[in-house]
Amino acid sequence: MISINEIKVVQDKKIHFRFSDGSEKTVDFGPFIGEDKLSKPLSDPAYFRKAELVENGRGIYWPNDFDFCPDFLHQYEEDEKESISRKG
Repeated sequence: MISINEIKVVQDKKIHFRFSDGSEKTVDFGPFIGEDKLSKPLSDPAYFRKAELVENGRGIYWPNDFDFCPDFLHQYEEDEKESISRKG
């Protein structure tokens, strides 16, 4: 199973990840931030920077319990981002 070893917020809506398999990537969370109660707070840069690593690297989360699992983040590709944006 993949886990997250380290996270670093690098821009208002982007986080850089280092995974247990040695791979690294930066994910743009813009497509996941909408007008709903759970994701809207992440549009505030100060709130977005509150992202934390779940114990044992099993995901990331924000204080309102909005979270992402490491498997999704590890496999997420930029072309998927475009598909998600078109759905919204």
